[in-house]
Amino acid sequence: MASDPPTPRSPTTDAVEAVPWSVIVVGRAPDVVPRSLSARAVLVRLAAVLVTALVAVAVLAGFGAQWLAEREAVNDAAQTTNVLAQAVVRPALTDALAAGDPAAIDAFDTVVRSTVLGSDVVRVKIWDPQGRVLYADEPQLIGRTFALDDAQRAALASPSTRAAVSDLSEDENEFEDAPRLLEVYRPVWTPSGQQLLFEVYYPYEPVAARSAELWRGFAGVTTSSLLLLVVLTAPIVWGLIRRLRGAEARRAELLQRAVDASDAERRRIAGTLHDGPVQDLVATSFVAESAAVAADRDGLTDAATRAREVAGSVRGNVRVLRSLLVDIYPESLGSTGLTVSLRDLAATAASRGTEVTLDLDSRTDDLPDDDQRLLYRVGQEALRNAVTHAAPCRVRIVVTCTGRATTLEVADDGPGFDPAVLDLPRDDGHLGTQVMHDLAAEAGAELSLATAPGRGTRWRLRLLDRSTPRERP
Repeated sequence: MASDPPTPRSPTTDAVEAVPWSVIVVGRAPDVVPRSLSARAVLVRLAAVLVTALVAVAVLAGFGAQWLAEREAVNDAAQTTNVLAQAVVRPALTDALAAGDPAAIDAFDTVVRSTVLGSDVVRVKIWDPQGRVLYADEPQLIGRTFALDDAQRAALASPSTRAAVSDLSEDENEFEDAPRLLEVYRPVWTPSGQQLLFEVYYPYEPVAARSAELWRGFAGVTTSSLLLLVVLTAPIVWGLIRRLRGAEARRAELLQRAVDASDAERRRIAGTLHDGPVQDLVATSFVAESAAVAADRDGLTDAATRAREVAGSVRGNVRVLRSLLVDIYPESLGSTGLTVSLRDLAATAASRGTEVTLDLDSRTDDLPDDDQRLLYRVGQEALRNAVTHAAPCRVRIVVTCTGRATTLEVADDGPGFDPAVLDLPRDDGHLGTQVMHDLAAEAGAELSLATAPGRGTRWRLRLLDRSTPRERP
């Protein structure tokens, strides 16, 4: 029979207490409640995406603008170099210069400084095919020999104009003080047909100015396009947000209606059984008992015995049905709380030959309704398993409330079982276990089991206090 023990010791054996816990279900953080869709949150995220897109576009536009500006500058420098080579250098180029004659070098230098060098051209060189500098506006380079790079040799091998951003780390550029320059070279020929290499260096500043101009153009067009896209899509996004929020509200309403309908249906079924078959069976037991009394009065002993057997059988069926009514719809759970409902469960189990002891925290009935319902359903299934598979046995039901956690423990000193059987398919007779598994998973609680053959069974359900939920970011 159900009672409140004076000590917290379990009626189960020490062997049950020693079995370690194995977690069956780890809940989904019930203290974290999903936040409903917020228009402000969506707009903030949309703005963050827009800013990210603007930054990405700005970076990509910067690289693209620099590349295009360099291509434009390189092409312009190549065209300018061709004009200088045809109009200035070739007429002033002599075989004496190619031979290293100082007078020819001075005469060529006069032409270069008067017509070529300036703000647009910072360096001029004439090379022979062996890499010797025949002329340079920097006198310290004249007569020195450097290894020609692949592009220079290619320009001489197949006469063409080559242009690129100069690598100023090479030895030939030791007198350059600018961080970057544009370098252009092309072949030229002396009057006798000797091939030489004409090289010109241009400042890089126009490239940077052109790059900034192109970047501003790209950034302006892209920014205005993105802003226009936001303006056009904002009403659509706002409409979708309103529709989604409406759908969430309708879904929550439908879910609540489904829960209410389920409770109403269980209440209706319980009421129908109570007011119909149960009352009829009670009346039948009274009729059978009256018949037994009448048979005794008439001296019909055998008939009286059979009538009393019928009355006893009917009363037994009434007790079974009333226990079933408690299972279907525990009326006391809604009216008097979890404590009384668990005592009703204990009384039902006691009527089936199972001794049940309750150890309930004084704060049990102060728990939220959902938590009380969950504790009742899991306790109901665990106790039903004990009655079905472990009886005759002793069962202890413990509910503790500590901090923000509530724990339900149902332990019996029955034969226990190998927990590996829980890995078998669901249709192998473990429906009650699956019900507890699903209830814990849906509520985000932790369900644990401790059992072994010959060492009893313990079920433990742990759930967090959901009275002060946190919103998920």
